[in-house]
Amino acid sequence: MTSGLWELVLKGIWTTVQLLVLSALLATVVSFVVGIARTHRLWIVRFLAGFYTEVFRGTSALVMIFWVFFVLPVAFGWQLVPLWAGTLALGLTYGAYGTEIVRGALNAVDPAQQEGGVALSFTPWQRMRLILLPQAVPEMIPSFCNLLIELLKGTALVSVMGMGDLTFSANLVRLALQQSAEIYTYILLIYFVIAFTLTRLMRGLEKKLKAGIGKGPASTESKRVQTVGVGGGVS
Repeated sequence: MTSGLWELVLKGIWTTVQLLVLSALLATVVSFVVGIARTHRLWIVRFLAGFYTEVFRGTSALVMIFWVFFVLPVAFGWQLVPLWAGTLALGLTYGAYGTEIVRGALNAVDPAQQEGGVALSFTPWQRMRLILLPQAVPEMIPSFCNLLIELLKGTALVSVMGMGDLTFSANLVRLALQQSAEIYTYILLIYFVIAFTLTRLMRGLEKKLKAGIGKGPASTESKRVQTVGVGGGVS
């Protein structure tokens, strides 16, 4: 490929990374806010959170992108640029899946921990911030990692708006060179490299968070050494 075509691909990669970061941030906020709301003691809060989750999990991300980009201008009279339209549609859609990750991890925390917070006269927010979330968040990381990879692949959908992401740019290069096999192979490899990098980063984050609550490899090794010291040997 010529330098101009490579520059087009690099711009597409940068656009995809921007969209991924922005939509992931929105999805994370939505996941925690709505996920925590799904465990709220008031039924109306749980109902509204559940309604949002079911609506956005039950609709197509592609159709949601169309709706945000084409219907919102007609309904409200203002037009989002493709980057923000894609961010809004993908963030809200994948955030709905993230709410179930948050809700499930919070419910998996030992009830005795919650009872201990009540015994210490912690407020509900203090129990959530100081007891539940520190134990639940490390358990969410593997599922959030999978969701992040799905979000990366979902960014390709914004090409339908004419947004110059990686997929859209690659298609322009393919049309210019008439080389489908080579171009799409390159694009597959680029997506794989991005996904692999994200996976390694998330695994590192998971280990760090688990070490912070005494579940990391270092903590396990320390306990093993203490056991050996007390017992005088290993059977």
